Amino acid sequence: MSEALAAVGTAGTGTTVPAVPGARQFWRRLRARRAALVAAVVVALLVLAALAAPLLTALEGQDPTTYHPALVDSARGGVPLGSFGGASADHWLGVEPQTGRDMFARLVYGARVSLGVSLGATLAQVLIGVAMGLAAGLGNRWIDLVLSRITDIFLSMPLMIMALALLAVVPGGFPRPVLVALILTLVAGWSTIAKMVRAQTLALRNLDYVSASRLSGWSARRTAVRELLPGLAAPVITYAALLVPANISAEAALSFLGVGVQPPTPSWGQMLTSADVWYEAAPQYLLLPALALFVTVFAMTVLGDGVRVALDPRAASRLRVGTGRTRETPAGAAVPATAPRKEEA
Repeated sequence: MSEALAAVGTAGTGTTVPAVPGARQFWRRLRARRAALVAAVVVALLVLAALAAPLLTALEGQDPTTYHPALVDSARGGVPLGSFGGASADHWLGVEPQTGRDMFARLVYGARVSLGVSLGATLAQVLIGVAMGLAAGLGNRWIDLVLSRITDIFLSMPLMIMALALLAVVPGGFPRPVLVALILTLVAGWSTIAKMVRAQTLALRNLDYVSASRLSGWSARRTAVRELLPGLAAPVITYAALLVPANISAEAALSFLGVGVQPPTPSWGQMLTSADVWYEAAPQYLLLPALALFVTVFAMTVLGDGVRVALDPRAASRLRVGTGRTRETPAGAAVPATAPRKEEA
């Protein structure tokens, strides 16, 4: 019943509900965007490298915490010995200045922290935002008012001030990656999702198939799960895909400013914090984590844009207009003749 009414739309208002593409249709649209496929491969390789960090470091024969003082020149302040930061068969990407810790091991273990914090925070932000938006959109006037004001309060909170406030009251033994994920969840992201879901819910709740489910005696929870969530899937997934790189950048910024992950736990942002004074003597110490952050954020952004286009057929049709691509002419169809050009005088 829902699918048929969603396809027909509301006749009196001219409002239609865009159908959520199936898995096969979504995959076909995503394959048409080669940049998104390349970004998906890059993201998959980064996630695999983070998951397989113990295996990769075991193949290299190193770990992220062992010091190698013999590999740095103490007379020059701890600059790694050899070219390219001491890169060798034993240390694939060289060693860290002063400590001599292996750079490859710290990068792959840092990917675990950066990607784990950002993905965990994104999942929590989506769950909280969807729940708050649905409750505000389906509730009465007072529930909508209270939840909307709470959302506005969290939306206006500055990230750094809240991070410093939570660090002052949280015990020192609390895991820092979990604390950073909680800060990102509470302060950034979920309030925007809640406002978006509320607006979409208010637009969908007056459609025929949603009204029919409510008149038939369904509870608000069942109506939200069976009728509203399929229509909200496309915008929520799209925003979540674009929220992941924002969370990666926020985690790196918090660690860079000293309120995020602390040593000896490796993190890309924390590595950048330690490398800010070594950009001349050991530039690879700064360039490697910066390059890892740039590639990850750029690939996530391109993939998120591809997911947006694949889930939104209206966006896909707008992108096809004016691209200069010629449509294929069916077999046997007459090719329109072009008008002859006038000879120049």
